Amino acid sequence: MSDYWHFFLTDVAPALNQGLWVSVAVIVPSALLGLALGVLVGSLRVYAPAPVRWLNEAYVSVFRGTPLVVQLFFWYFALPHLQIGDVRIVLSPMSAAILGFTLCSGAYHSEYIRGALLSIRHGQIKAAQALGMTKTQTVLWVVLPQALRRALPGCGNEIIYLIKYSSLASIITLNELTGIGRTIAKQTWRNIEVFVALGLYYLLLVTLATLLLQYVERKMELPGFEQSRG
Repeated sequence: MSDYWHFFLTDVAPALNQGLWVSVAVIVPSALLGLALGVLVGSLRVYAPAPVRWLNEAYVSVFRGTPLVVQLFFWYFALPHLQIGDVRIVLSPMSAAILGFTLCSGAYHSEYIRGALLSIRHGQIKAAQALGMTKTQTVLWVVLPQALRRALPGCGNEIIYLIKYSSLASIITLNELTGIGRTIAKQTWRNIEVFVALGLYYLLLVTLATLLLQYVERKMELPGFEQSRG
């Protein structure tokens, strides 16, 4: 046991701590941008004119219908081969990971937002417009705030999934938690100790995110809101 703790404290923990900050640097912007993209796409899928709605449906179909691994490979390995004029786009592993996670996560968030928007009673929209509000004002100030509250549990689950999916960034050479864990395991051949420690790091991240999301969900509750949903 003492040998394990010595190995963990001297060889595993310092390296995994560095990987942890890289993982956080990928997860936080991907989660925020993915949620913002999901709100925009979900709203457009409900309220935009047909051509815009179809375009957003196509985006969701592509990013929900293809493996995230393939999407990451495309952004990091394939995109540099697409040349538009003299412009060639080459992304760093960090940029490719954030772009891939944001676009994929945004597609799933849009489903939760779209469902929540459709659950708002049409009478509220009629009432807001009867008070003189335009369609855009009605969506922004009446429908969307309620929809966000209803979509929060689903969007929270998507953020939890994103934390675990972030381990895929190691396949495009990003040295985040999983990438560093695999390197240590190869160098030391102590697979059990390394991967148990790696699992505990992800468990810590997921637990902290769950507590934060539960706090936000409690803060966004309105008195009587739960009853009005029925």
